[in-house]
Order: sequence, then structure tokens, then C-alpha cells
Amino acid sequence: MRDKQEKLTVYVQALPGILQYQLFTKLVLGVWLFLMGRLYRLLLHSTGRVAVSSGDILFLITSWQGLLIILCALISLYGYVAIDLNAKIVLSRDLLGGERIHAWSILQRAVPPMKNLVNIRGIGVILYILLIAPVLGVGVSLTMTKGFYVPTFISSVIADTPFFVVAFTVLMLVFLSVGIANLFILHGVVLDDLPVKEAGAQSRKLIRANWKDYLKQNVLFILVMGVLLVCVVLIVLVLPLLLVQVLPLSVQIKRTLTVFFVTSGVLLSLLADLFATPLYLMKMTQLYRLYKNEAPIPFHKREKRNHKLTVLGVAGWILVTFVSSVMMTGRFDTLFPQESSVRIVAHRGGGTEGPENTVAGIERAWEIGAFGSEIDIQRTKDGFYVLNHDGSFRRVAGDERKPTEMTLEEIRGLSIEGEPVATLEDALLATRGKGTLFVELKGETADRQMADDTVKAIKEYGMEDECVVICLNYEPIDYIESTYPEIQTGYLTFASFGDTARLNCDYLAMEEESATADAVEAIHKQGKKVLVWTSNEKKSQKHFLCSRIDGLITDNASQALDLIRELKERSDLQRMTDRIMELIS
Repeated sequence: MRDKQEKLTVYVQALPGILQYQLFTKLVLGVWLFLMGRLYRLLLHSTGRVAVSSGDILFLITSWQGLLIILCALISLYGYVAIDLNAKIVLSRDLLGGERIHAWSILQRAVPPMKNLVNIRGIGVILYILLIAPVLGVGVSLTMTKGFYVPTFISSVIADTPFFVVAFTVLMLVFLSVGIANLFILHGVVLDDLPVKEAGAQSRKLIRANWKDYLKQNVLFILVMGVLLVCVVLIVLVLPLLLVQVLPLSVQIKRTLTVFFVTSGVLLSLLADLFATPLYLMKMTQLYRLYKNEAPIPFHKREKRNHKLTVLGVAGWILVTFVSSVMMTGRFDTLFPQESSVRIVAHRGGGTEGPENTVAGIERAWEIGAFGSEIDIQRTKDGFYVLNHDGSFRRVAGDERKPTEMTLEEIRGLSIEGEPVATLEDALLATRGKGTLFVELKGETADRQMADDTVKAIKEYGMEDECVVICLNYEPIDYIESTYPEIQTGYLTFASFGDTARLNCDYLAMEEESATADAVEAIHKQGKKVLVWTSNEKKSQKHFLCSRIDGLITDNASQALDLIRELKERSDLQRMTDRIMELIS
């Protein structure tokens, strides 16, 4: 019993030190990232650019400014690893010994081992932690990418092709086995100053010999931590909220108390997030020493502290939270709107509602009540514009040829689920007076000629206010916005950095992961609108429908429209929860 109490005491005693360290390093990282951001902007502005995005990526390897940005990014990434992971391993060793935590000293001890990671193997380790570990959910990952996932526009292509599904599954299993085998690689680098190759060999040896015990210890640790967290949530959040609902209180008081307890829950979740990785690394460090047959780190139990400061801190926290809750209650409908103002745009015509990129699909979008329809146009061999997404007609019509290899007459002989291939003019006629058509300039013919021809067609039909021209390539969009300011434009991007909000366009269409609350706010401050593409899952759609974006491009337009109707029936608690999840995701 005493041994179990001492084990628990180790972790309880570690909490103040973890909090101190986390707050200090968050400040250090914030300052560092701010300075690096300023440097990147200066380098970009020196080239006349305001941002670099997925459509302009060659800039990074074709100019000295771009190469310098890459170099600074690598240096920043190594520094981030030193602070976000290496230092936490040093921290875990100090916490296990019951040492008093000195954050600056920990950082100083975490930086020297980084020299062992300045090689090809080290880069591989960092890239794995940065990109692969978050997707797999195994081991630890960097804070800035812990929510990373495979973008929808990639995962949807994988899901639609059996070969890709099998290949992706095999690849993930390989990465999973590599990750498990090398779980202790950073411990070897940081605690024993081993080169990456030796640290990896040692980790694989330890895992082979102890994998059963490792799995057992991990399951027990996660269960214990999970039970403790559930107990705290029940006591601090769930039970008080249930009590608020059953007590005969006025609507205003119920709303204020709901805001108070939900705000408390959010603060507790942020604290839990701060504690999670350091506590897990403490357990990992214990197991690392145990599997190496090293003696446990001698634990120094501290004397009991004066709890007056703790009581005052808790009282202050409750007071500030309550005052904030009263203020938020006064602006409740503004902060947590009842209805979604996000407009739905059907992807590739009508999404799953009709044949892809056809008039029938577009008309179906208007029938179900969509705000807009997004189409893809490509130029034919004889200079006309037809609707097609892929490089060829193989997937939709069974013809291997590209639009550029066929005349309009030949293309009209194709059939997409019984419907003819539509032209740009067909799409404009099907849209006029019914909604907004988002015309994407697609493929190898997305050039200035296509831009001029598309604008000409839109003007001929008098649809300047009913069309938005979009493209993954920034150059045609910048050209249209500068040459034809009366035409609405949108730039599609799935990755960018710099002052993206200042790009020359009316809409910025962002991939799901890029559309953070901060990014959306920055774009709106520049007077531009935000689209998110391509959100198809119900959970993802709900997330963005509760956000401040302007439009959602989706294949499942009916599902999104049903969700909008459901959101109108939400309770105060649901409205708060949805908004908070949107902000912290």
C-alpha cells in the first residue's frame, strides 16, 4: 500500500512543476514563433509577395529568400523539438526524483542533445514525430501538429480506390510498427547522449524484450488517468450542470450558471492538456530505466507546503470565472449564435445529389436549397469549355482521353450516369437567377486565356453577381482580380504561410485543417470571405457550421442543410459546447 501511495505521490507532487514549466515554455515558444513569423514576412515582402501557398510552392526552392525561409524553418523546427519534447524528457527525469523545477535550467540541458539529431536519421525521427505520429496516435507528437490528420481531399481519393486503400493501410501498419519499435529513441538521445542510430537500436531491443509489459503498463496508466479525469469532470462539470437544469431557477440565472460551469470545464480541459504529455513521459522514463535494469531515480518527498496561497488562488480563479460568465451571459446570443450563417455549396455540381459536373447535378443543388454549386471547367481541343474534374474522362465516362485531346462534338458523345457532359454555357444557364456558381479553372488549361474566356462568358450572360471564379493556381486569380475587378474571385489553398488574408481575391477557400478560428478572423479583417472545402463527414460539417466561415463546399449538401435546421433547436449548453469546440479545434 505504501509503495502505491508513493507512486501516486510522485505524480501529484509533479503537477505544480509541470504547470510552471509549461507556462514558461509556452511563453518562450510564443515569442520565438512571433519573431520567426516577422522574419518570414520580411523575406516574403522583399519579393513582393504577401504569402506562399500550395499554388506557389516552387518559390521556396527557386529564390534565395525561399531557401532562407526553409533554413529558418528547419532551425525553428529543431528548436521546437528541443523545447516541446527533449526538455519534457529532462523534466520527467527531474520530476521522478522529486526535484524542484527550474525551467530555464531544463531548457539548457535539452538543447545539447539536439546535435545527435542533425543528420539524415535525426531528420527522419523529427518528421515522424511531426507528421506520422499524430495520424497514428502512437507515442508523443509535437504540440503544434498533434491534431494533424490526412486532408479530406487526399483521404477521399484513397477511399474511392481499392488499391490505394490497401496501399495506405499497409503503409500505416509499417509506420505503426516503426513507431512502436522506436518509442524510446528520444530517451536514448536525451538521457544517455546516444547517436540516433544507437538510440534506435537500443529502443528496438528494449521493446522486443518488454513489449508485453509495456502494453500492460500503458493500458493501466491510461485507465487510471482516464478514471481520475472522468471523476473530476463529473464533480466539476456534469453534476453541477444537471443540478442547474433541475432546479427551479430563472432562465437568466440558469444561463449564467451554465456559462460558469462550462467555462470552468474548458479551463480544466486546458490544464489537463498541459499535464497529459509530461505525465505520460514520466511513465515512459520510468519504464525506460526499468527495462535498462537501472536503479529507480531516488525520490525526494517534499515537505508539505502552506496551502493558503493555493486556497487564495482557487478563490481568485472562481471569482474571475464568475465575473467573466456574467459578462458573457450579457452577450450570449452574439458569442453563441442559435443559427448557423454558413452557406452550403454543392461540390462538383450537386455533390452526391446528382451526376458529377452535369446540368442535372447543378439543378438538383438548387432543388435542395443549396446557396451555390461548384463546377470544374477545362478547355477542349477546339477551344470550348466543358465540365470535368479529373485529367481525363476515364472515371466519369469511361474514356481515357483528356478534354484537350477531344473536340466538343466528340465530348458531347460521352455520357455521365445517363447525362451529357455539360459546357460552361450550360452551367451558366442552369444557374441564372437560382444561386451562385463557383467556377473552378481546372487542370493544365487553367491559364490567362481560360480566365479571359470565362469572364467573357459570365458577362455575356449578365451573371457578374452570380458567379465566383476560383482556382488552385494563384496567378489566374490575381490576373482576373486585377484586370476584371467587377468579377468575384476565390483562391483555393490547402497550405500557406505569411499574410494569406492579403492575397488578391474576394474569397479564400481553405482545406479543413487550415481553416482555424484565427485564420478565419484574419481573412475577415481584410474584408474577404472564407470557404472551406471539402467537408463531407457529419462531425466536420457541424464543426464548420458552428464557426464564422462564410461557405462550406461539400459533396453531402443535403446532410449539411439538415444539420443547419437541427442547430436551430440547440439548448444553451449545446450552443456553448459547439462554439468552444470550434475555437479549440
